[in-house]
Amino acid sequence: MNNPLMLPKTELICPEGLEVVLLGGGCFWCTEAVFLRLEGVEKVIPGYAGGIVEKPSYEAICTGTTGHAEVIQVLFDPKQISLETLLAVFWATHDPTTLNRQGADVGPQYRSAVFYRNEAQGELARSLKDKLNQSGIYNSAIVTEITPFSNFYPAEVYHHNYYALHGQQPYCQFVVRPKVEKLQKLFGELLLKD
Repeated sequence: MNNPLMLPKTELICPEGLEVVLLGGGCFWCTEAVFLRLEGVEKVIPGYAGGIVEKPSYEAICTGTTGHAEVIQVLFDPKQISLETLLAVFWATHDPTTLNRQGADVGPQYRSAVFYRNEAQGELARSLKDKLNQSGIYNSAIVTEITPFSNFYPAEVYHHNYYALHGQQPYCQFVVRPKVEKLQKLFGELLLKD
């Protein structure tokens, strides 16, 4: 008998020569704005992953009851940027030590998460998380969920490229912009060339 809570896997489409990983670092407007600026990142799609509701809406996600996290699907060229580098940027540009929140955004939909596509990605993410925890960089343990990919649903069109289109809005100025500035400060050598 089928369990109604178990959804069939939604396949991630990944062109030959590229790799894909799903990252949840709070609001996807923030993570999308950060990862779109990296050399070697071919495409970033905001969406929802890891939940129990098929084809959820943003409104449903916001209730915190669907099990999904706001994520970005990152398609990248491993010859230009490694998954290890992407994960370093990921952990440095959000707070991976807070459970189910990023700043004022609270709920399981804002959890820190890596949804990996294959076991090699999962092993790398777990290893890097362990190294960061042992390094003492953070005052608290990293709580990032590291789990296999199960499903991904792209967010509604109005969420795509949000910071570029709405950068003057207060949320973008006070929440997204500082993360982009942190990226520029810590990882300037990885940014797209003009």
